[in-house]
Amino acid sequence: MKTPDFLKYQAQTTTHPLAMEISKAEGSYIYDNNNKSYLDFVAGVSACSLGHRHPKVVQAIKNQLDSYLHVMVYGEYVQEPAVALCELLAKHLPHPLETTYLTNSGTEAIDGALKLARRYTGRSEIIAANHAYHGNTMGALSIMGYEVRKSPFRPLIPDVRFIDFNNENHLNLITNKTAAVILETIQGGAGFIEPKNNYLNKVQERCNDVGALLILDEIQPGIGRTGKLFGFENYNCIPDIVVTGKGLGGGMPIGAFTASKEMMDSLKDNPKLGHITTFGGHPVIASAALATLQEITTSNLIPETLRKEKLIRKHLQHYLIKDIRGKGLMLAVITDSAELTSKIILRCQEKGLILFWLLFEPRAIRITPPLTISDSEIIEGCEILKTVLDEFV
Repeated sequence: MKTPDFLKYQAQTTTHPLAMEISKAEGSYIYDNNNKSYLDFVAGVSACSLGHRHPKVVQAIKNQLDSYLHVMVYGEYVQEPAVALCELLAKHLPHPLETTYLTNSGTEAIDGALKLARRYTGRSEIIAANHAYHGNTMGALSIMGYEVRKSPFRPLIPDVRFIDFNNENHLNLITNKTAAVILETIQGGAGFIEPKNNYLNKVQERCNDVGALLILDEIQPGIGRTGKLFGFENYNCIPDIVVTGKGLGGGMPIGAFTASKEMMDSLKDNPKLGHITTFGGHPVIASAALATLQEITTSNLIPETLRKEKLIRKHLQHYLIKDIRGKGLMLAVITDSAELTSKIILRCQEKGLILFWLLFEPRAIRITPPLTISDSEIIEGCEILKTVLDEFV
């Protein structure tokens, strides 16, 4: 594999991709084509919740390969991996969140959730948050609260309004015209901003008062990353629709939206095929996700995220660190400037530590390692980061 071919034949997302040539990955480490190891503090942007090539995930994939791959579009045949995954999700979600629609990605699940809200309520207005990020399909882009990234692609879907996250004065903008309010449980791209003062519960109460639905985007904070299986469990709130993805797949591509059986049934008729996908619920991916969810829910990984958070905070004391935001293993280290943050991230990669940026907070350094990361690996990564910080004092 050669970088020039990557730049020529594969569509690029930025003008300066990192372009590291990968040879293998295992556990908490990624290796380049020179066999140099890099400690992964990003986990595929929160996706590799059990690290790279977790043996139980790999075995589940291999087992399914021996049975069947894709056989039929979603929702027609009974395929045991998908059924078992949806059942396990229902087991661990509060009532009435019991029926799941599996998709290929988080952004597709967001679009499905928006469609479900409009179909079920008969309303069209969607309210989202400023500085929100929910994906990049046209539906998800429409509820992104960042105009610079949206304006080149307008017109987007209509009847979308925006409120400020954590601003209770904006709750009166939720009215009987609103189909749904969609929020990230913890705002990701904005800098890992947590809800404050029981904010999510207050949004939920307002939704209940006017007959709107609350959709919570758990694509990043869900699946054990914040000390609970679902981030909303930390904040005294149960949404009407919950969207998951990323860490659910154990390194494989997946998304899901879950609601009550009654609500989800509204996609079955009038019109039929209200939401369809060819590869959603793919048996190999569902098998990987099932193994991932089983491991996370039967081990001590979830409560360990909070202890590991404390360990990171303990070992990341430095003059140039102005704040550490977030919860569990969803943390953002804040520096004084975007320029300094970029220099630190790039220099850390040179020294064998993978860090990354956030979308809308340029001063933030993303720390979202695998849930399986060891204490010694945490300390190793923190020491590398502090060594690099010392270079810029």
